[in-house]
Amino acid sequence: QVQLVESGGGLVQSGGSLRLSCAASGSIFSISAMGWYRQAPGKQRELVATITSGGSTNYADSVKGRFTISRDNAKNTVYLQVNSLKPEDTAVYYCKARVMMVVAGPRYDYWGQGTQVTVSS
Repeated sequence: QVQLVESGGGLVQSGGSLRLSCAASGSIFSISAMGWYRQAPGKQRELVATITSGGSTNYADSVKGRFTISRDNAKNTVYLQVNSLKPEDTAVYYCKARVMMVVAGPRYDYWGQGTQVTVSS
């Protein structure tokens, strides 16, 4: 099995910053894409940013220029640096990893439990 554990969320004032981390552990041979998603109350979960194993990134338009995704492949960890936070960034942030558990095996998506980010105005 594979576990993803997020950390780094919290309460911050508008304009503030946080660094979210998500560490994957368990039966992992390799991880291809990793990403961050968020879900605000009453809204659907939405993509925030993704990163491939080679470092290619993709961002939602709403966070471009403010958020930066990165990863440490040796640690199976993905990070999200969130700057210039706005009240509308308030949400539970989830990480996702596409994991191959054995050589040439299938890839499965795993999700973390989420970390709350609250931005006060």
